[in-house]
Amino acid sequence: MTTMLYLNREDIRRAGGESAGLYVEAVSEALALHAQGAFVQPLKPYLRAAGKDGHIADRIIAMPAHLGGAAPVSGIKWIGSKHDNPAARGLERASGVIVLNDPQSNYPIAILEAGLISGMRTAAVTVVGARHLARRGFRSVGCIGCGAIARMQLQALLEHFPAIAEVHLHDLDGARAAELAAALGARYPGVRFGAETTAEAAVRAGEVVVTATVADRPYIPYEWLRRGAFVSNISIMDLHKDVFLCADKIVVDDWEQANREKKVLHQLVTEGRFTRERLHAELGEIVCGRRPGRERADEIVVLNPMGMAIEDIACAHAIYERARAAGLGQPLELLGALEAAAGGHS
Repeated sequence: MTTMLYLNREDIRRAGGESAGLYVEAVSEALALHAQGAFVQPLKPYLRAAGKDGHIADRIIAMPAHLGGAAPVSGIKWIGSKHDNPAARGLERASGVIVLNDPQSNYPIAILEAGLISGMRTAAVTVVGARHLARRGFRSVGCIGCGAIARMQLQALLEHFPAIAEVHLHDLDGARAAELAAALGARYPGVRFGAETTAEAAVRAGEVVVTATVADRPYIPYEWLRRGAFVSNISIMDLHKDVFLCADKIVVDDWEQANREKKVLHQLVTEGRFTRERLHAELGEIVCGRRPGRERADEIVVLNPMGMAIEDIACAHAIYERARAAGLGQPLELLGALEAAAGGHS
């Protein structure tokens, strides 16, 4: 209990943390536990140093959670984001750490680099959503935003849905869309990747649509969505209010988490135009079979996932167990050798 395991990104990769399968399994289990109520997950606070004058993507979020089930674990993700990191500093937009705690003693047992885990677990949520909410055998994907998150989203979808034949990409920086199309095209030669000049073209082309932007205001109206589309709205602010009001089904990961922070759904609730009763389901209810997923081929279904700490903790714990079994990572003394030998303080 006085030694922690530190896992950097390379350790996480070596433990299998770059493949979507591990995350899809862990996220599915976490969503099932969510539906069963076998979790504790306080609402996450947002630290915004610039206040309301700052960019919507400039924040640090604390995400604590406890998961029950067969292998209980507690932990927290401390994740920072600056929208201009790539352009101004040559850094990834998001960075952070995940701390895992032993649920018996509450002592910390591991610290993991959070950037890769956070991005891949978000991609896994889209995969789980697509399994239940997209048209079976869908062949086209539209993706808005072409950064690191988009790459992970598309990698996960391509790993799990072999029928995908074309991917339509758009980014405000056209060069980024072209670069991502070229990189993915080299890896998946049987799929056609195209960089679209407008967001509308990419959205209209997608049977599955993924938003992966740092948008601070909506730009996708309902009329852009084709019949039968599934939208994984992971960047939250991209859809106009009419999408939530006109789509056949709206699904969230957690109602309390989604209905806050002045996001579009929260705005509609505040205005009295959307209610908990109008929500189709939380995703875990669908995973468990308590609520139906897609029921008709022509339904437009929106998944609006705010992101849950239980998903991060479940994925980090799975990686921790793999890494420990493989002898990966760096042990860190919590108290120091002399202090530990003396038994610490009461």
